[in-house]
Amino acid sequence: MAKRTPPEFPPLSLGAANLGNLYERMTDEQAWAVLETAWECGVRYFDTAPHYGLGLSERRLGAFLATKPRDEFVVSTKVGRLLEPVPGTGALDIENHFLVPADHRRVWDFSADGVRRSLEDSLRRLGLDSVDVLYLHDPEEGAPDALDAALTSGLDALAALRDEGVVSAVGVGSKSTPALLASARTGVPDLLMVAGRFTLLDQSAAEAVLPECRARGIGVVSAAVFNSGVLTSSSPDETSRYEYGPVPPEVLERARAIAAVCAEFGVDLPTAALRYSLIHPSVRTVVAGSATPDQIRDNADRMTAPVPEGLWAALRDKGLTRL
Repeated sequence: MAKRTPPEFPPLSLGAANLGNLYERMTDEQAWAVLETAWECGVRYFDTAPHYGLGLSERRLGAFLATKPRDEFVVSTKVGRLLEPVPGTGALDIENHFLVPADHRRVWDFSADGVRRSLEDSLRRLGLDSVDVLYLHDPEEGAPDALDAALTSGLDALAALRDEGVVSAVGVGSKSTPALLASARTGVPDLLMVAGRFTLLDQSAAEAVLPECRARGIGVVSAAVFNSGVLTSSSPDETSRYEYGPVPPEVLERARAIAAVCAEFGVDLPTAALRYSLIHPSVRTVVAGSATPDQIRDNADRMTAPVPEGLWAALRDKGLTRL
């Protein structure tokens, strides 16, 4: 069950939830334009999941990647939610924030057979022979008080796939710091995808998860760094989205305080949000979603914009960040 060296990642990577019609509909042509722009901007790591649009994200991403040399990109998907067909009702998957027909249901399964079946299904949707990285997806949500069982069976299954050479690296993706910490302590993952827990607004992973990763040589993929949208504008307001819902007043106040400090240093809030997690040595890349080509270009520009080192110290001194 030896760990392997994860692939090399560029600083900016693409999270493909938007390709699954997250929050709003996207045509196939619009999805292709987003992916083509990402490629033009140097993005070479693409992350998806069956959960994203009930497989739509994987299908769209796979169609695009079929036009690119396989040795020039890294792709990851996730296991834990099997997709099973259900009779068509005409309803949309609004409960999960995806505007797609609810013609499948998500079935939690972290067993060895479930993990392998999920990967096989994902490969069919992607049209690929392999993925480079495979994550357990939200193991804490599978069943009440079942995290330990999900991690035991799920990580054992991932480790077996890694040992067989089916995937290059394995990990866990979650927004739960207890789940991420428990995952790191097993010593199995090569990577942890930390979703929304090492951002300008939420550094809860900095207390124990990141030190554990550094001690064990586990790489961190930092995702959801905009916390669902509140950090995408230098002027966050009451209409901003936070953690898939309305932004609470106290969070909005904090976001505005952070934006004010950023402005003092001539840095816009989205740039600071993208760059913040990269200050930690364990973070390998920032995964950001984009719904339009312009968002991709803006994020790519922000990754090279000047950010004074003093900004991070100023935010820390004002008690707005931990690191």
